[in-house]
Amino acid sequence: MVELEEQARALLSRRLSLCSNAPKQVVNRFAVDDSINVAGPILQNSERVDPSALIETATTKGQDHLLAIARRQRVDRPVTDILVRRGDRTVVVALVQNNGAEISEFGFLHLLRRSMNDSIVAENLGLRTDIPRHVFQQLIAKASEQVRRKLVSERTDLAPHIDSAVIDATGRLHAKFGPASSEYFQAKRTIRSLREQGRLKEEQIHSFAQQRKIYETTVALATLCDLPANLVERALLTDTHELTLVLAKALDLSWQTAMALLFLSTPEQRIYASQLAKLETEYSLLNVENSREVLAVYRARKEDYEQ
Repeated sequence: MVELEEQARALLSRRLSLCSNAPKQVVNRFAVDDSINVAGPILQNSERVDPSALIETATTKGQDHLLAIARRQRVDRPVTDILVRRGDRTVVVALVQNNGAEISEFGFLHLLRRSMNDSIVAENLGLRTDIPRHVFQQLIAKASEQVRRKLVSERTDLAPHIDSAVIDATGRLHAKFGPASSEYFQAKRTIRSLREQGRLKEEQIHSFAQQRKIYETTVALATLCDLPANLVERALLTDTHELTLVLAKALDLSWQTAMALLFLSTPEQRIYASQLAKLETEYSLLNVENSREVLAVYRARKEDYEQ
């Protein structure tokens, strides 16, 4: 009787999964069903399922359920953040191959870590057009020769950049200042003194950034985040801004301070108003704990940046 009931629910699920006006209450109930035969069609195909039902299923159900979600035409970042943590290799491969899956900075760094010993994940991750530049650089630096050849052959637009990406990610790119420079030593002395006095706080970081004191700003952030200074410097000076926002959010800095950090990458202190508004929205959506987890991934690979 129970088996018959499941068969009936599975049949109804298949029909409702493709129905544009399917009753949401039924759809959401099927989405969290323990049976993959019932939940699968809804999870993979239905546009009527609520994000909360997807999150609940991704958090509590097994790998078959996660795989169905990973194959959806569109998967939002809150869901992919769960999939990259809980999913097995099959789920992760399906996710990185899905161009409709939106992946956050947090998600990309988790996928980077999972790709280190998996050429299939590494290849597909490198082929994503939305992969952040700094994640791509790290991926290429650690990738096997086979993976690099694959990326060169399938992404001709990336081929000219792969060699420079390897150089950049392994720490051989010349930074604007290094651990042997007098400016760096002076900045370290300043920051050490502020920390000993208990004054190394947001107000001081904001002041350094506003005065465009790149050395002091870099060392202050590196100290508070326990990260290599050259990694922080690259984050501050690149025009992609993602990692700068993550650094600021991990320290729970205000938008005003985060904005001051962003302007360090612009020689004339100019960022278009539309771009600034977009960055503010992105910053407001970042989560403090998730940002700290992102930095923990970098921290675990600290030696890669201290060469």
